[in-house]
Amino acid sequence: MSTDNKKIRPEKQAMYSEVQESVSGALYMLLADYKGMTMPETDEFKKLLRGANARVKVVKNSMLGRISGEMGCELDSLLSGPTAVIFGSGDVVEVAKILKKFTGDKNKPAVRGGVLEGAILSSKDVSALASLPGKKELQAKLVGTLAAPMTQVVGVMNQKVCSLLYVLNAACEKKEKAA
Repeated sequence: MSTDNKKIRPEKQAMYSEVQESVSGALYMLLADYKGMTMPETDEFKKLLRGANARVKVVKNSMLGRISGEMGCELDSLLSGPTAVIFGSGDVVEVAKILKKFTGDKNKPAVRGGVLEGAILSSKDVSALASLPGKKELQAKLVGTLAAPMTQVVGVMNQKVCSLLYVLNAACEKKEKAA
């Protein structure tokens, strides 16, 4: 944080450092306008996000502007009005789905955009993320794709063993009839 010949109060410096540390260690950062949210709605929203390894923090726009500038992504166009920052290191698709569902149910918070691995996202980009399959779904598809050939090989081998048993059983029955 540049001081520019200003004395910064220690509590503001501590808040700045805390936000900077949280955001810089995050894989993504989504911005939303939380205006009009009640305390119970905010608590419910935080609880949903906690399940997805994400956190919400209300940050002053000037502070967030400085932090984003230091990170190399200018977010000044997204910073107007009260801003809630949603950040984490888990599955961003899951968080985008939670955000989209919550916004659809309550019409709050309004998604403004964000940053994903250094790339700036618009609100449409965040909505597009919500339409993608989640990490767990993709992992399940991958396991299914990898397991399919092995399952087919086991089926073919099992069929060959069964065919051999049928032939041996038929030969045994033929000998019993002949005897």
